[in-house]
Amino acid sequence: MLGAYFPDWLFCLVAGVALTVVIHLIVKRLRAERLLWPAAVVYPTLVTFLSLAVWLLLFQH
Repeated sequence: MLGAYFPDWLFCLVAGVALTVVIHLIVKRLRAERLLWPAAVVYPTLVTFLSLAVWLLLFQH
């Protein structure tokens, strides 16, 4: 029902969220939040980008 790649994309989504949290903590520690100005656009885009990057790196069928 959800596709043959269900566990793979779920893992990639969790990894993308985790990596985004790490990047957010680094940016916050450097006090550079102003560089990521529209946070409602930047963070979902970052999650998507990192999830797809993990997919390409780990699941190159």
